[in-house]
Amino acid sequence: MKILTKKKGPKISKYIYGHFAEHLGRCVYEGIYVGKDSDIPNVNGMRTDVVEALKNIDIPVLRWPGGCFADEYHWKDGIGALESRKTIVNTHWGGVTETNHFGTHEFFELVRQLECEAYVNGNVGSGTVQEMSEWVEYITMGGTSPMADWRRKNGQDEPWKMEFFGVGNENWGCGGNMRPEYYADLYRRYQTYVRQYGDDKIYKIAGGANVDDYNWTEVLMKNAHSMMDGLSLHYYVHPQGWEKKGSALDFDEAEWFVTCEKADHMDELITRHSAIMDQYDPEKRIGIIVDEWGTWFNVEPGTNPGFLYQQNTIRDAMVAAITLNIFHKHAERVYMTNIAQTVNVLQAMILTEGDKMVKTPSYHVFDLYKVHQDAERIDSYGDDLPQTMTHTVSKKENIVNLSLCNYAVTGSEQVIVDFEEVKNVKSARYIVGDKMNAHNDFDHPEDIVIKEFSDFALEGSTLKATVPAMSVITLQFEV
Repeated sequence: MKILTKKKGPKISKYIYGHFAEHLGRCVYEGIYVGKDSDIPNVNGMRTDVVEALKNIDIPVLRWPGGCFADEYHWKDGIGALESRKTIVNTHWGGVTETNHFGTHEFFELVRQLECEAYVNGNVGSGTVQEMSEWVEYITMGGTSPMADWRRKNGQDEPWKMEFFGVGNENWGCGGNMRPEYYADLYRRYQTYVRQYGDDKIYKIAGGANVDDYNWTEVLMKNAHSMMDGLSLHYYVHPQGWEKKGSALDFDEAEWFVTCEKADHMDELITRHSAIMDQYDPEKRIGIIVDEWGTWFNVEPGTNPGFLYQQNTIRDAMVAAITLNIFHKHAERVYMTNIAQTVNVLQAMILTEGDKMVKTPSYHVFDLYKVHQDAERIDSYGDDLPQTMTHTVSKKENIVNLSLCNYAVTGSEQVIVDFEEVKNVKSARYIVGDKMNAHNDFDHPEDIVIKEFSDFALEGSTLKATVPAMSVITLQFEV
């Protein structure tokens, strides 16, 4: 493999490393928010251990409140004194009672603690234009207005900064079962009232396609491209298909490879959706926003089917690395992505049980890959790389970052990398599985952890490395 360290490339947006926290199962409640009176250590109700873990991977942006929940969420139910907030039934996810104790103020407190950006998803499916408009005013208006005054009355004097706003979610499905022509008109209408108060521009995101619905992208771009900053795309990996999905822990080698191949399908999806967008936006002003992606398996036995709680193995780590490498490849168009979901749901970064917390293999991939945030993508060439190996290269200031993923299940691969220019190795770390379903649980929280990687040699500007099966490696070089 040849790496052209002197050639300029596009910026890998830090927002590609975004996360998603929906009111679903134990993601928000128990996973992130436990309340100020909890025995679990917290700051203003937010779990200290979870916040610290997410800050460690430099979380850049958090999407909230959904997901399908966004289009049944009415923000005024979630402000004011906790005891006076309206309770509702979460009809999408488990039919449980939603207390609304985690609302707008709590979300922005979480964002403050995480030191990240806010991505708020508005309600088009069951909400009104006025409701959405007033929410934006409540959040971002710095002057005197009814909503700004109400925010101050509820304890927040200054407006919050809201970088991103989604106008609806999955409007082709749980967000209203709409036709693309109908949603395109609704988007044009609703986004008009997502006003900009002050100097901070709000990045407006239109609800995009489900997987390979290219007609949806065509219709949205044709009718509303001038009014959007981003267009979303959703894609989940189900090794046995949508109906059966498959187990997170009990699978064979064939299912391992099907999972990795389906993760690689993201490349085709982005390529084809981008080609449609190029017809209307050749300058690539509009970003692809993959604000839901990851593995979706059957829930763990004995858990609420509506809570979508699944274990997370070294196979999930492979999916994360494969997918992130694809996002880097399309850095000219992919501006933000949000893995689903942050805690206790689907391909989670973190699992909790009471006061216990576990970092998953997927978490460790995000830790290994955080060096690529806002770095410049570096092109690489090589015809002899094995089919089971995927990689990405970036450069920030005088550091080159090389990440390698080998999703073979046995053996190792010898890799020779020629750099145009490189000095010494600054850092070399990796994770590796000893079996296909290797994972961390509350009894064995550190079966998969990041370790120092040493099976390499750098001679001049040539790297020779032995990359084990089921591993993800990041090496950093000074240039």
